[in-house]
Amino acid sequence: MRIAVASDHAGFHLKEHVRQVLETQGHDVIDVGTVSPDSVDYPRYAEEASRLVAEGEAERAVLACGSGVGVSIVANKVAGVRAVNAHDPSEAEMARRHNDANVVALGGARLATDQADRIVAAFLRTGFEGGRHARRVGQIADVERGRDSVVPSGSAAATGA
Repeated sequence: MRIAVASDHAGFHLKEHVRQVLETQGHDVIDVGTVSPDSVDYPRYAEEASRLVAEGEAERAVLACGSGVGVSIVANKVAGVRAVNAHDPSEAEMARRHNDANVVALGGARLATDQADRIVAAFLRTGFEGGRHARRVGQIADVERGRDSVVPSGSAAATGA
């Protein structure tokens, strides 16, 4: 599998660990940085890896920052990306099964490498269930395109009531 990896300084060591594990497993890894634990701004790196997924250059991406929150927010701004900030393998698995998540975010300051290994393994081995979940993923894509398919017209949410 072709997998993009990226991090900021706070996620650098975890990203390096994940990259090495993925390469050992035979994955084609695209490392977009950062290249050291020196302070950097995470949006640049998270966006670059996420765009590789959205454009089909990578099948999935693994991002890391201190908490996983910042990189997941950036990733979810890229159309076609569905990122999960996973704290355990179950979250990663369910995000794949039900949301067809294609990016996983990890908290470098919160996860031990063995925890991250289990999360990434669950994320990579789990398929998308489709069915009723495909309809919901389609609705997410509609939101990205600015369509109103999710909130029925006339509802309290649509009218602001």
